[in-house]
Amino acid sequence: MKFLATISFFVFTLALLAQTNKKYDTFFEKGNGNQAADYQETIKYYTLLAHDFLTIQMQEMGLTDSGYPLHMITFNPDKDFDFNKIQKNKVVLLVNNGIHAGEPDGIDATMQLFRDLALGKIKAPKNTVIVTIPVYNIGGALNRNSTTRANQDGPEIYGFRGNARNYDLNRDLIKSDTRNTKSFVEIFQKINADVFIDNHVSNGSDYQYKLTYIMTQHNKLGTVLGDFMNTEMMPALVKDLQNKKIETTPYVDSFKDTPDKGFGQFVDNPRYTTGYTSLFNTIGFVVETHMLKKYAERVKVTYEYMKSTIDFMDTNYLKIKELRLKNEEQYKPKKSYTLKWEMDSTKATTFSFLGFEAGYKKSEATTGNRLYYDRSKPYKKDVPYIKEFKSAKEVVIPTAYIIPRGFWNIIDLLKNNGIIYSQLKNDTIVEVESYKIADFKTVPYAYEGHYLHRNTTVTSKMVKVTFAKGDYLVPTNQKGVKYLVEAFEPEGVDSFFNWNFFDTILQQKEGYSDYVFEDTAAKLLKENPDLKAELEAKKQSDAVFAKNPEAQLDWIYKHSVYYEKAHLQYPVYRLL
Repeated sequence: MKFLATISFFVFTLALLAQTNKKYDTFFEKGNGNQAADYQETIKYYTLLAHDFLTIQMQEMGLTDSGYPLHMITFNPDKDFDFNKIQKNKVVLLVNNGIHAGEPDGIDATMQLFRDLALGKIKAPKNTVIVTIPVYNIGGALNRNSTTRANQDGPEIYGFRGNARNYDLNRDLIKSDTRNTKSFVEIFQKINADVFIDNHVSNGSDYQYKLTYIMTQHNKLGTVLGDFMNTEMMPALVKDLQNKKIETTPYVDSFKDTPDKGFGQFVDNPRYTTGYTSLFNTIGFVVETHMLKKYAERVKVTYEYMKSTIDFMDTNYLKIKELRLKNEEQYKPKKSYTLKWEMDSTKATTFSFLGFEAGYKKSEATTGNRLYYDRSKPYKKDVPYIKEFKSAKEVVIPTAYIIPRGFWNIIDLLKNNGIIYSQLKNDTIVEVESYKIADFKTVPYAYEGHYLHRNTTVTSKMVKVTFAKGDYLVPTNQKGVKYLVEAFEPEGVDSFFNWNFFDTILQQKEGYSDYVFEDTAAKLLKENPDLKAELEAKKQSDAVFAKNPEAQLDWIYKHSVYYEKAHLQYPVYRLL
């Protein structure tokens, strides 16, 4: 009888365990391996986990353009969710999912990860807290279809790349046009993430890998933290994944040619998530599973990448915290800062790439030839790879920036990004460095809600400016210094100027009637011999100008007191 009772208890225990495990199956696990959870199913699942496990907390954060709030899910085995305390003795990993809602691999993989941590199926980290935004692009996730990812092998139904206002959220970070981005920034600043992962699916070439990755450009991140990420952390992650029989490669950025010709490191400017997070000395990775691999395989390798990252962080948590602080010391007032980077082809390396032979044949759809990859001919070849960049444009970090109080939209962004500033208590005359916009180009088509400027150049001079009570003084001796320099230096690739925040200065508000100003111009030249001599010299050196009376009159106007000072005058000043 005792034996039968033991057997009965054992069977009952197994049945109970099976029932418990089934309770926590995700939507993906219940399906055929090619079905992804929708937004409602995802939130429902995390609600279940947060209800059943004290180690998981679910919070509603700021709104998104869809009208729904972002959720922040936190796993901490210590059941403590005060990030002021957490950051004193632990590191924090932030995982972002569904920024492109047609790439849901991370959504399904992260639900499994949190479940397995809570159930103890995988060992809970002692020194690492994991935070996830379960679905970032909620508007895109609600816009479900099965056709817009034309090159992607599964899942059966997925979301759309654009958000509720059709923004690509992975181009919006520094400009923050969307509620999604503002709420993301709120979460990022709240938790002060040490490491960041953004889960995606790649497009482009065909190759053998199921998983590729982008690590934020290490030269740009800073020599202290960047070298650690490049020479220690990334190689350790690659090796750990290899131990799991998962081969990886840097993101294959070879859209114009086949990868066997070689390719280079993707440069994540501050418009991108990892470009933004690097401004606050956070190590960032983008997981890019391969679009042509089966959905279930992609979910699995995404899960394993996150797990490998957690394991590395937990072992190296003290070093990561120490190096983040040391990295900040590189960016201080009066030190040089690189605004533009370019690939250093002199430092190209090679690595063994697992690809497929490619060729061209006559297209059956067009009159041309088409590229194809032959999966019956896999190869392992050494290919050139460039991941080192060199400085192409530098600027000296000022002591502070001064911003006229009228630019409240700028101040709102500074608040959201945790930037410290003060306001002048009295009208004050200050000697500052002043910029004039010398030249710029503008794209001929709309790009993410803007007509983006590029190739911007400025002239500068030291001047005394009267600032008003209430104008903003923003010191650079603070954690967000890199953000400030990237935003406020007009020549930066993703500066606020290049994103059209200051386009009102490009329009001349006042002018003149030619026939009236003719008499004024003649008087100006008569009373100012130096001005007349400068005009004559320009006519001598510029044949086109010499034959253009309208241009000559405009030149005189723009060299007179009548020309408005605000035209092309950059309104943010540098206090050296």
